[in-house]
Amino acid sequence: MAEQVGVGVKWERAGLVGAAIGVVAAGAAAGVAIERATVGRGVRRKAQLALDATGPYGTLRGVPGTATAEDGTELYFETEDVTPVEVAEPSARRGWLRGRRGVGAAPLPLTVVFSHGYCLNQDSWHFQRAALRGSVRAVYWDQRSHGRSERGRDQAAGGPATIDQLGRDLKAVLDAAAPEGPVVLVGHSMGGMTVMAFADQYPDYVRERVAGVGFISTSSGKLAAVTLGLPAAGARAFRAVAPGLLKIMGSQAELVERARRATAELFAGIIKRYSFGSDVDPSVGRFAERLIESTPIDVVAEFYPAFTEHEKGDALAVLDGLPGLVLAGDKDLLTPSAHSTEIAEKLPDAELVIVPGAGHLVIFERPELVNSALALLIAHAADSVQAPVADGLRELATAGEA
Repeated sequence: MAEQVGVGVKWERAGLVGAAIGVVAAGAAAGVAIERATVGRGVRRKAQLALDATGPYGTLRGVPGTATAEDGTELYFETEDVTPVEVAEPSARRGWLRGRRGVGAAPLPLTVVFSHGYCLNQDSWHFQRAALRGSVRAVYWDQRSHGRSERGRDQAAGGPATIDQLGRDLKAVLDAAAPEGPVVLVGHSMGGMTVMAFADQYPDYVRERVAGVGFISTSSGKLAAVTLGLPAAGARAFRAVAPGLLKIMGSQAELVERARRATAELFAGIIKRYSFGSDVDPSVGRFAERLIESTPIDVVAEFYPAFTEHEKGDALAVLDGLPGLVLAGDKDLLTPSAHSTEIAEKLPDAELVIVPGAGHLVIFERPELVNSALALLIAHAADSVQAPVADGLRELATAGEA
């Protein structure tokens, strides 16, 4: 009898899992079924290749460099410089600026460091990079196991991926790519969590070097309560089984990757649902697919548990008083805009921007608005330490007011 009860419980759980996954995929699957009835696989593949070639998305490159994390992992970054402009003497607000360069020396340039999200890489900042290049010194980096960075050595040895470790990785990148001068830290999704973890662990650095902070589509915690757009029961079931299911999938990476390729159209529908709140240009949608598809399933599995453990609301106090931007789409199903509102409440000097109709990848979906908001943040941060500001940056900042 006990064995029968055990089997019953197992199948009941399986049913809940199926229900959760079914709700997530239902809309996507319907679209895929219609597409398959009218378009052959070969035609779809040609369409994908055509979309890949449509725009220069993800092709912008800077000067390459690497930083070494505490476990030896090589972290890849790229730097883009700007021609210095003449400004007034540095203010006394950041005494280290004057002390580092000496009286009468030209002020140090400000560096903006961009941290990308989960299952993405530095190319996800393509639209911001295109708008800002030439106007500000910027560093774009690939978080461990993502993009061109090395697979995390701790993770390859069986250790867990943690947001705190990502914060220490950011410190290594800052030391290598921006060893002096004021910095603005900008993070999207997981990248915003990385910035919070960094602030929590390096408050003295924040006080001495950080001139501004930007959080886009991110959260300071309570992610276990996010429903992902599912009914409550389905969300609970998904949260309960996802870590174990992903772990199993990660251990069978080669098999799972083949399955991902075979069901690419279904995954494309899911990606669209969880990335965007409105219709986007097909080439932009395909760009998002390529970035997410490039993340190996074992990396997806390694990082997923870290999000339910992420609680960094108290760390935001370290950033209070700095020029800031908190931005999110009101259709974000992964890090709902309410989480951004909570962040903004703890950073009263930050500008809160909730973008109507936009989803999690608001940096793709509404780039002009995001770019203008970021330019305004950077200009305010630079002014606060009297760092150089290019005219082009100010023009971009005021474009959103038109």
